Amino acid sequence: MLHRHHHVARILDVLSRFPVVAILGARQVGKSTLARQVARSWGRPLHVFDLERPADLGKLSQPGLALEPLRGLILLDEIHRRPEIFPVLRYLADRPGIPARFLVLGSASPALLQQSSESLAGRIAFHELGGFDLEETGKGKLSRLWLRGSFPRAYLAGDEERSVEWRDLFVRTFLEQDIPQFGLGVPAPTMRRFWTMLAHLHGGTWNASAIASSMGVSHPTIRRYLDFLTATFMVRQLPPWHESLGKRQVKAPKVYLADPGILHILHGIRSLERLESHPVCGPSWEGFGIAQVIARLRAGDRECYFWATHNRAELDLLVVRDGRRFGFEFKRTDSPGMTRSMHIALEDLKLESLDVIHAGRDSWPMAPKVRAVALSRLLEDVKPLR
Repeated sequence: MLHRHHHVARILDVLSRFPVVAILGARQVGKSTLARQVARSWGRPLHVFDLERPADLGKLSQPGLALEPLRGLILLDEIHRRPEIFPVLRYLADRPGIPARFLVLGSASPALLQQSSESLAGRIAFHELGGFDLEETGKGKLSRLWLRGSFPRAYLAGDEERSVEWRDLFVRTFLEQDIPQFGLGVPAPTMRRFWTMLAHLHGGTWNASAIASSMGVSHPTIRRYLDFLTATFMVRQLPPWHESLGKRQVKAPKVYLADPGILHILHGIRSLERLESHPVCGPSWEGFGIAQVIARLRAGDRECYFWATHNRAELDLLVVRDGRRFGFEFKRTDSPGMTRSMHIALEDLKLESLDVIHAGRDSWPMAPKVRAVALSRLLEDVKPLR
């Protein structure tokens, strides 16, 4: 297992300032492993409660009595199974001297976020954990990370066959076990059909009417499916940026499957050779690149957008922080050139910079404020935002 240094550093920082830290992310993304890495670095006694284990659920039948005597760091895994613990954590977090701090892990349901924010306002910090990124795997593993995806067990599998097997099983388990656990109440075949449709629309603008019509359900129902997959980190919705420019701008989000390995499984793609000849290759590479840039910048969801007008000017990724605007385009080529759309985005959005992320080996200046940046050189040429 890779040590996730920048995640550990971030959590240790917020843990020093907040009595409760929530690590939220998809199932099997490595939350428990990361929590143990944090505990080793924190250097205090660790008490672990896994709420998927009946024995630990029994110990927490009266959470106040079980947790109050403990000192050090307390880990509560799969906390969404017992949201009634949150009011108890509020009481424990307010004790003088803070004798214990809490790491709570959850696979991100709206109920979890609502309960924690209501019960622990001002006492809790959130850390969203994604899968592996280039900073953790190294640029030499770029193709492997793109093909297999970022889930630790899929990426670290001994060979391609085992990676495919794990991802197939993950999809099945998510559909048959996780969906009922979160209370969505949608049959597994229905959600698989919807998920597969999204795989074919990966990187496209959300069109509720077309998908709802294909599935024979209402717009609110199809939106509920999308929001569920987003809340469980299976889908990334990239919201549109719009302002008063005197132009008609796109106002629907773009939709990407969050993990390229899962995208490829839903397309039946099991090798790099098959991926490179498949119609989804370009959109897959774009979504993968967007995820890597966002991770490198340490950008939050509320800082990331895309921009498009109905006259076909567009920007794949717009990152906004403290009033500064940074643009990114993604081109699966080794020789990107300036386009009319890039000139329009620079002028209309008042970008500080525009990086064209490409599939070649080198980086070079293209125009004032514009660079071509090889994805393989992302760590060298793009720095985290401050």
